[in-house]
Amino acid sequence: MTPRTVRTVRGVLGTLADAVRSVVAPASLADQAEAPAIVEAPDPAGVLAADELPPVEQIETAAREYERAADQARRADRGKRAAKKVLDKLPAGIYGGWKVFRTPSSRQTPDLAAITETYKRLGLGPVPMKPCAPSLKVERVEFVPAPDVDAPALAAA
Repeated sequence: MTPRTVRTVRGVLGTLADAVRSVVAPASLADQAEAPAIVEAPDPAGVLAADELPPVEQIETAAREYERAADQARRADRGKRAAKKVLDKLPAGIYGGWKVFRTPSSRQTPDLAAITETYKRLGLGPVPMKPCAPSLKVERVEFVPAPDVDAPALAAA
């Protein structure tokens, strides 16, 4: 049995076990499926020092614009995925005023299965991995600082 087959079988058995538990003891699944706590990553190198921070109004404007643009991007991605479901099934051709065709991609990605196999064959241990860059998140909070609190010290907290 290949490692991929073993993982698939384990995944199916786990799903089957969850299904049985949901019928027999649904409360046990709720205990297991607690929402993961949001973990904040440390600031990356190169962030501004407290005395270099721009005015709070400029930060608020940037955060508002970032949130608006991120929301638009999510909506656009959902629309793109919905349209792509239809278009991906079509053979190349002209449909009304639209030409549907495919071009080869110039992007490449590492073949992780081949890399893992090479590491195993050479006895090099697990494939080295590195974490991705942390994602920038912005959310609106209802907070109005007291007038006697200076903004840079508040922002640095």
